[in-house]
Amino acid sequence: MRFLLMLLAIAAALGAASVPESLRSNLTLHATFDKGADADTARGDRHIYHAPDYKQQAAAKPGIGDVDAALEKGALRFRSKNTRALFFKGDRHVALPAGAISFWLRVDPQKELAPGFTDPIQITDKAYNDSGIWVDFTKDDVPRKFRLGVFGVLKTWNPKNLPSDKNPDFMQRLVVVENPPFTSDKWTHIVVTWSGLQSPGGSASLFVNGKVAPPAKKIAEAFEWDPARVAIRLGVNFIGLMDELATFDRALNEKDVAALYKAGQ
Repeated sequence: MRFLLMLLAIAAALGAASVPESLRSNLTLHATFDKGADADTARGDRHIYHAPDYKQQAAAKPGIGDVDAALEKGALRFRSKNTRALFFKGDRHVALPAGAISFWLRVDPQKELAPGFTDPIQITDKAYNDSGIWVDFTKDDVPRKFRLGVFGVLKTWNPKNLPSDKNPDFMQRLVVVENPPFTSDKWTHIVVTWSGLQSPGGSASLFVNGKVAPPAKKIAEAFEWDPARVAIRLGVNFIGLMDELATFDRALNEKDVAALYKAGQ
């Protein structure tokens, strides 16, 4: 038994190697994809789940299933435009009002992504615009822009239910990186961090390869998450590689992000 516990401890330490020691006490989920699709460490359910779509999330089953994705050299590759549900459960992994998510992508947005919006990560139990935290590649721009969106209860911030592209409150809150440095032959590091959500001081920041964009501010509306349904959605419409997914129970500062970036290189 002691030998088994020792092996488990060694495995956990190796799995956390890309997370600096200073951040490991705040780590809530870490999926390296080195030895499987499930998370290496997790405070809650460590399994990855799949379903035909997010409307059928309640019937999801463990594993990648029939999602067109596979493990490839220690990373998760989405081989074709992913329209199915693939996710980790958010309960005990995603924190409000403050938290963060870190991951790496390898993709050429202009050559590899299919037409339409592509969201490598969404955290929500409903939709991107209703209690959601997400990043996306825009659909029509050349080059495609990379954006962060953080929006609470839809009826609060968008009471008239205007289409997103016609709603100035939506467009003004987005964090936009005009010329993101994504390529198919090099990994790009992404960190989303948020603090004070559901209060007048609520804000969220996007880091790309350690560089921070101007933050979104005044994110005051509530987030209504059902713990049983909130999910860390992976690769919505995405084609490409994802690796080293990690979530934290506090906001990260520039020093924290720089340490993560250095550890993953």
